[in-house]
Amino acid sequence: MAIGSQATVDDLYKVDGKAELVGGEIVHMSPTGDMPNFAAGEIFVSLHSYAKVNGGRVYTDNVAFLVNLPNRKSFSPDAAYYTGPRAKMKFLPQAPDFAVEVRSEGDYGPAAEREMAEKRADYFAAGTKVVWDVDLLGEDVIRVFRASTPSESTVYRKIETAEAEPAVPGWTFPVENLFE
Repeated sequence: MAIGSQATVDDLYKVDGKAELVGGEIVHMSPTGDMPNFAAGEIFVSLHSYAKVNGGRVYTDNVAFLVNLPNRKSFSPDAAYYTGPRAKMKFLPQAPDFAVEVRSEGDYGPAAEREMAEKRADYFAAGTKVVWDVDLLGEDVIRVFRASTPSESTVYRKIETAEAEPAVPGWTFPVENLFE
């Protein structure tokens, strides 16, 4: 890539590791720790069981969903439910129906909150119906944001059962499973 040029999806294909294309730049995403990875895995397994019966596909982190927003060209959520077209060996051609973002150590504080809010807005602008903000260190473990009411969230705590309506109809997830 030439100095001063904007990164492209072709550049994203050449990246080693997890990254997103935001603001014309490749944004690398560092590996995560024990708890966040385990939590994303538990959500994936539950969604996978749902998809086997109800349709759709489920993806773990490091898959790329391409979008065409002014400031963003891809997402790579920690887990996702998707009903769009397949892409064989290429990146998926559109945003997921449901995206899960599990907070890592660096995802706390005012700057991180702004970045997460901007990313949720991008998800909704790209067509994602529901985004989960999973906070394993807080009392409000899962905050469910919906495209229909993007500035409001439904909060689920450790002893409750979360959902992702209308993106994943009828699916529920016991929040305590994130901590087993």
